[in-house]
Amino acid sequence: MAESGKQHLVTAVTEEKGTTCWGCGLGLLLPTLGPAFKCGWCGAITNHNLNKTQNQCLLWRRLRDRCFVSFLFSFMLFVICGGVCAAFPIIFLVSYTSGIVHSVITTILALTTISTFGLSAFQCAGAPPMILWGSYTVVGKGELENYTFCHYCSKPKSPRAHHCRSCGMCILDMDHHCPFIGNCVGAANHRHFIAFLISAIFSTIYVTVMSAYTSFLIWPPLRYKPPEHSTIFSTGLVMLASREGLVALLSSAMELPVRGLVLIYLFIASISVEISLSVLLWQQLCYIYEGRTYLSHLSSREGDHVKEKDCQNLLRFFGCRYSMLRFLPTLRNSRKTHKT
Repeated sequence: MAESGKQHLVTAVTEEKGTTCWGCGLGLLLPTLGPAFKCGWCGAITNHNLNKTQNQCLLWRRLRDRCFVSFLFSFMLFVICGGVCAAFPIIFLVSYTSGIVHSVITTILALTTISTFGLSAFQCAGAPPMILWGSYTVVGKGELENYTFCHYCSKPKSPRAHHCRSCGMCILDMDHHCPFIGNCVGAANHRHFIAFLISAIFSTIYVTVMSAYTSFLIWPPLRYKPPEHSTIFSTGLVMLASREGLVALLSSAMELPVRGLVLIYLFIASISVEISLSVLLWQQLCYIYEGRTYLSHLSSREGDHVKEKDCQNLLRFFGCRYSMLRFLPTLRNSRKTHKT
């Protein structure tokens, strides 16, 4: 009875679980083996619940990318060759000097567009640097800070890298995977991709102007029937004049030769491509101005820390020297000066 009257005190026993860091190989004792933990020595992050296997659709994605690349390259060749064959005989008839000048401009734009496309499509987007890992003797303190282990590549992945399932490798500073170039846009080819967009926009603007100019030169005369004098002051004058003008334009377009139809197609196609490329270039420059990539924009949440928006981010991206950056004031300094 005396023993039953005694109070029984229950103490919680903390059970430590042992595990091994993949980065430095040191044994760690954790209070609870959570889904992820960070090594206190090398700084590597381990995620136990992350068990990935190589995607079986890798070959299909690569085949899809090759088809997109072939289509885009064929379209560029069609625009170049079709524009030259359709427009340049007319330009040389107008003036031999202008034909030579436009030939030089076309050659420069075509070579620039094709070369930048090849560099962005066939150059490695940016493989992460090879580092030593797995042993305490070769990994120093904090050398794998915020590194994670990529189960696809079976090697460390830096915090600036992202694994692309279409390319089958980790890409440093990955912006996005573009199927039209069949490659990722990363640290090694991001500038080439921006240069390709800029050169393609200038090329399409040139195609638009030249196709419109040469189409105007060979366009058949319009057989326009003006409205009668009795209907000049009627309410349907605008509709009647528009209808007669449209009929005259369509009837004259039916008399165009094959060369003129090609020029009309180039005019419409170049405008549509020009608009889409301009939107994509503006989006890319906005992300560079903000100091982040498209993937970081998708993964960022409201309230997350974002780098300061600054024009110096654009200059750093395009490789301008520090001596030029000194003469460009930051937005923060300009706002402070304006307040004072």
